[in-house]
Amino acid sequence: MRRMAWALPAAAALVCGCGAGASAPQATSQPPSPAPASHQSQPAATRASAKPAPGKNAASAKAQQDAASGGPELFRPNRTGILSGKVVAVDPGHNGGNFAAASVIGKLIWNGRETEACDTTGAQTDGGYTEAQFNWNVAVYLTADLRAEGATVALTRTSNIGMGPCVTERAAIGNQVRANAAISIHADGGPPGGRGFAILEPVADGRNDAIIGPSVSLGADLRSAFASGTGEPFSSYDGTDGIQPRDDLAGINLSTVPKVFIECANMRNATDAALVTSLRWQVTAARAIAAGLTAFLTGARS
Repeated sequence: MRRMAWALPAAAALVCGCGAGASAPQATSQPPSPAPASHQSQPAATRASAKPAPGKNAASAKAQQDAASGGPELFRPNRTGILSGKVVAVDPGHNGGNFAAASVIGKLIWNGRETEACDTTGAQTDGGYTEAQFNWNVAVYLTADLRAEGATVALTRTSNIGMGPCVTERAAIGNQVRANAAISIHADGGPPGGRGFAILEPVADGRNDAIIGPSVSLGADLRSAFASGTGEPFSSYDGTDGIQPRDDLAGINLSTVPKVFIECANMRNATDAALVTSLRWQVTAARAIAAGLTAFLTGARS
């Protein structure tokens, strides 16, 4: 993730698309489908369960239009389940269009403690597969899983061809919908010799004091579910036993709802790169994250 010693060079890493402020997500029905890399195909075994089928009603048409613009959207559940009545904010980190946003690279925001760039391009594998694409795919699969269990999902972006939103706006979206839990999905760009996943948890800064305890619980549930659900080890270089407190991220500094980030793997490690570029593993990662969120939201901890 950005602002670490192993980050990509600034010319390739910093960037953003910013708006005047976050707008409240509008309710709709169907989230857009992920757009996999051209050299990969989606496993037939996961197609039906991982990607929502295109709808044929007016709400679905609106969702498709919103997907083109890339703004935040609120997706209602498509069945009753264990998460009925719960709202989850899902934030696919970065955005595919950020790479073309050099003209706004100097845009600074206040993250609750200091200034930082509005957004960044994110990491990528040595083969050029972007973190933004990985984050987007996992977020769409996760949205489908959560809605199938009765949850309402607020997505901070609805395409992978736009810019931003700013990290401040991403936090505001979860706050505005009063999410019961919020998750920001990422994959790291760490040292090539290191691998594994890490949960990034907030540090108290005044505004977010009330969410520290719940966020720690959310992080513990996600760590357990992701480790058991994917087999991915705890990060060998980031944090301790899969947990890393962070005080430099607007997404958790400015959150007023329980929230953590997950760095699902290290894109610059050869073993992890093979996983993050696999659509099958993306589905697995999404299901593991859904299991962790469900454990937190229902109190069904193992």
